[in-house]
This record gives sequence, C-alpha cells and structure tokens, in this order.
Amino acid sequence: MASEFELIARHFTPVAPGADAGVPLGVGDDCALLAPRPGRQLAVSVDTSVADVHFPADAPAEAIGYRALAVSLSDLAAMGAEPRWCLMALALGSDDEAWLAGFARGFHSLCQASHVALVGGDVTRGELAIGVTVMGEVPVGEALTRSGARVGDILAVTGALGGGAGGLALWQRGVRDLGHPLLARYLKPTPRLAAGLALRGLAHAAIDISDGLLADLEHILAASGVGARLEPEALPLAAGLSEALGEPAAYRAALCGGDDYELLVSLPGEALEEARRRLAGQGLALTAIGTVRAEAGVTGVDLDGAHGWQHFRGGRP
Repeated sequence: MASEFELIARHFTPVAPGADAGVPLGVGDDCALLAPRPGRQLAVSVDTSVADVHFPADAPAEAIGYRALAVSLSDLAAMGAEPRWCLMALALGSDDEAWLAGFARGFHSLCQASHVALVGGDVTRGELAIGVTVMGEVPVGEALTRSGARVGDILAVTGALGGGAGGLALWQRGVRDLGHPLLARYLKPTPRLAAGLALRGLAHAAIDISDGLLADLEHILAASGVGARLEPEALPLAAGLSEALGEPAAYRAALCGGDDYELLVSLPGEALEEARRRLAGQGLALTAIGTVRAEAGVTGVDLDGAHGWQHFRGGRP
C-alpha cells in the first residue's frame, strides 16, 4: 500500500495557489498559512460524510469526492459567505489508484468551479469517511444567520425540493444512471453559493436544507424565537419527483427528505421581488412557501409526527 505522503502528493497536492489566493503556504507543511482580506469575518464549517450513512459506498468515486465538498460548501452558502479555502481528511480501506483518481477528480472539479483552494488535510486507513472543513469570508456584520427571522416575514426556498430524497429512492431501487436528474441532485448537489451572496442584505435569516425542510425550518424558528405557517401546496417539487415516488410520497420527500442543499430564507415581504430578481439572473427560482408567526411551532402541515433526518436514527443509504 502506498504511504500517506505518496497518496497526498499524487492526488491531493494541487498547484500552489500563491499569495494572491490568500494562501502564503498551502499543502505540504504542518499547517497552511491563510490571509483573510481586511474587513472580513472568517466563516468556518466542517462536515463528515460516512459511507452508507451519508452516501452509498458503491457510488462512483468521482461523485463521492464532489459530494463531500458540496455539502460543506452549502453551509457557506447559507451564511452568505464567499468560499476561499478547504481542508480534507480521508479515511479509506485501500490505496485503489483508480478509485482515488476518480475521487480526487470530483473533489478538485468542484474546488475549481467554486474558486476554493485545498490547503491541507490528512489521509489515513479505515472505513471510508471524508471530513471536509470549508472556510469563507463575509463582510463584517453581513453574515446570514438562523436567528434573524421576524414575525410577518415570508419564508421562501431556492430551486426545488425533494430531489435528494427522490434520487436516494431511485438508487435504492437499483437505478444507476447519473444522468437522471433526481440521481444527479442526490449524488452531485449544487451548493447555492451565488444565491447566498445575492441574498445578503435582503434575508433576515437563512439555512441550507440538508436534513429536510421541516427539520431545518425548526432550527430557524428555535434560534429566532418565532413560529411559522407553511403552505404545502406552494412547495416547488423537483422535476420528475411525483412520477418517481407518487404525489403523497413526493410531498413527504420535499418536507422531510433532506439532501436538497437549497436555501431556506426568511425575508420581509417588500424584499421578495428584489430577491427573485437577483436570483433570476442566476436562472434560479425563489418560491414563497409560508410566513413567520409569533406563535411557536409549525402549522399548515400534518405528517403524523414525521420529521427530518437525524444522524442517530439510521443511515440514508
């Protein structure tokens, strides 16, 4: 088996980005040296993706690499932060060169598309798991948080919902065509980075939808000390979801399924059209799905106690 340092050199040492990328020293030393820009706060998030908990172990290596970074970048999107750097720790059972090459290709492709520099990490032997730390910048005082929702605000979501859960359902049925839009949404989700930047200054609160709309909405409501009323008929369902799952299951997937990585925002009604105009320039819809109320809890939906994803109640795949 190749050594840790050989694997890092072969697959995870990109061309040194240099000081112009805010990286005076990157991969290859005990620590990276980073240089945030003046007047910016550093936004940092970490996610761990575990085989057969967060993704199927037999998924294509390229998709696994891409997805591991995408789910972490989604947290920066929810904060309205501009992505800059990432760290990646990989545990794997073998040094399968073809698998590693595919994994690295997927990971690096999203680094390039998102203008993120891989500045360090670790490779070790163990059950397949990937830990990704992302770092971004946001002007002081402009970060979107979960705690700013106000009574009377509109609740709105970017894009469409339920595609992640729909893709997982298809994978579990044996569908392996990554060209299928639902499978693509599950295995190669799009972090809404540009949308997060565009919504700064308009949204009072935001969160990315990773654990399901209801579960993530409750995080905003708890942090803000408010309640909400949802309009289930307004939910924008992912294309092909109702055909794949049937309409009742499609709505359940949109509310509880998770893995959508769209943004849920709370914003004043007078800002809705401006927010839509900004996102329309990205080809992205923003759909109003409810309102923020003073009374605690969520009304308008009844799913017999259904909730969202919780890590200690079984794995998705």
